[in-house]
Amino acid sequence: MSDNTNKIPLTYKGRPLIRKDNTIYYGYMSDKYIAVLQVLSTKKVGDLDVAEKVSVQLQLTDPDINAKDKIIKSSTKDGLYNAMDIASIWLDRNAK
Repeated sequence: MSDNTNKIPLTYKGRPLIRKDNTIYYGYMSDKYIAVLQVLSTKKVGDLDVAEKVSVQLQLTDPDINAKDKIIKSSTKDGLYNAMDIASIWLDRNAK
């Protein structure tokens, strides 16, 4: 494999995903909102740890707003797919 394969960003429905530990940032920081997903619990499926409970927050990207006031919506979902689905819907509804 070439070095370029490591530089291709992971996306979901056309928006970038950035993972740091158990937190996934979904969307563009240049947009008004991003979604922040935090894996709260996992379960073993074979050799893999699979997300079981995931917290989802729709947040403002404005750096001048304090962290508590950035949260517009929040929810807890069963599984990463359900969390990504609601995050995508929230971002679509609040685009620009």
